[in-house]
Amino acid sequence: MHMLKQLFYFGREQAFACIFPVVIFASLAITKFMPLPLLPRYDWLLIICLTMQWWMLRAGLETKDELKVITLFHLIGLTLEIFKVHMGSWAYPEEGLFKVFGVPLYSGFMYASVASYLCQAWRRLYVELVNWPPYVVVVPLAIAIYLNFFWHHFWLDVRWWLGLLVMIIFWRSSVNYQVNGIKYRMPIVLSFVLIGFFIWLAENIATFFGAWQYPNQTHTWSLVHLGKISSWLLLVIVSFLIVAELKRVKESQ
Repeated sequence: MHMLKQLFYFGREQAFACIFPVVIFASLAITKFMPLPLLPRYDWLLIICLTMQWWMLRAGLETKDELKVITLFHLIGLTLEIFKVHMGSWAYPEEGLFKVFGVPLYSGFMYASVASYLCQAWRRLYVELVNWPPYVVVVPLAIAIYLNFFWHHFWLDVRWWLGLLVMIIFWRSSVNYQVNGIKYRMPIVLSFVLIGFFIWLAENIATFFGAWQYPNQTHTWSLVHLGKISSWLLLVIVSFLIVAELKRVKESQ
């Protein structure tokens, strides 16, 4: 009974932490089957995302510092989207007034929603880092992982080497978190894998509702390749490292 109670509290906090991603997925579903008037679908999604961000800040569900982090992730994600669309990795085939180099501006919010989840979960579950590697190791690693999303189109894809490096660097690292006042601990690498897997599941939902389109989904929707889990895993690692370092900087001030 105690375990079920703890699981309920954990699920509740996770649900609150996921409120922004849930709104995005709900908006994708609604606009897919119930077209809204006056503006193209992509532009309505941008308006919904902006409105949601304003409401979360106004309602106290998000702090100003968290909004800054989310804005940073929006820019990081939008830059990656522009490059990947240019290279033909995926496409946004629908019309939109607010598109930059073929990429709708709402797309950056899908990356920002990952940051929103991390920030919310960090605060709600009282996350603490244990045996966290030094700044001079974490920052170059995060930069290398992010840059690999670009350079593998022109050079070697070193994602597996980067994954091995993550295992080595974070082997002794873990996170403490609290559920209903009780503290738990999880290996940090396991948390990376779990979040990456669930984002892959979310990606399948997003592509089903037409958030974007891979080349093999041009004529009909199909399951996103399992190999994409490695990409999302690395993206989660980058996101977590950025949020963790920003939290550390904030706490040291």
